[in-house]
Amino acid sequence: MGTTTRLSFQEYEKLREQDGVHYELDEGILVALPSRTFWHNRIRGQIARCLTEFVKAHRLGEVTVETDFRLSENTVCAPDVAFVTAEHLKQIDIYQWPVVGAPALAIEIISPSNLAQDTAKRVRQFLAAGSKAVWLVYPPLRLVEIHDAVGSRDICEPQSMNEDKLFPGFTFTLPLTAIFDDEFQAS
Repeated sequence: MGTTTRLSFQEYEKLREQDGVHYELDEGILVALPSRTFWHNRIRGQIARCLTEFVKAHRLGEVTVETDFRLSENTVCAPDVAFVTAEHLKQIDIYQWPVVGAPALAIEIISPSNLAQDTAKRVRQFLAAGSKAVWLVYPPLRLVEIHDAVGSRDICEPQSMNEDKLFPGFTFTLPLTAIFDDEFQAS
């Protein structure tokens, strides 16, 4: 049986990250996350690149990768990719850790080690804290599960994701083949 370490946010703030380990605070429970695989980082990078190009082109805010967000008094987590609206950026100190409040969009790349109950809890935490949507990316299944206030839906390759609720007046389109392409494109 494992040991559960409970911490206050103030205790969590004082922790130093160890090589290869990132800590999150899950409703007062300290969680150590392992380093990501090359494949995980590649998919995260492709999503972040596509989303960043869109967000910058329309001046909608910022896209960030593995940034800690304080979702509640005792919950701090870092989605793989996050979109923060221009309005939210005006309310936060970008030099302060962690970012206060939830991103408008949190994107998680699901690894084989992720438990379903932990993933569902994380979606709930982001939405309860104010995220408008959470995207769960399942690389082996080549699908994205989109969670928002109205429920959830699945988008499977070769379909494209079309998101307009998060970006008033604009539609973000992402062909899933663009993120799940198995061929490494070297230039």
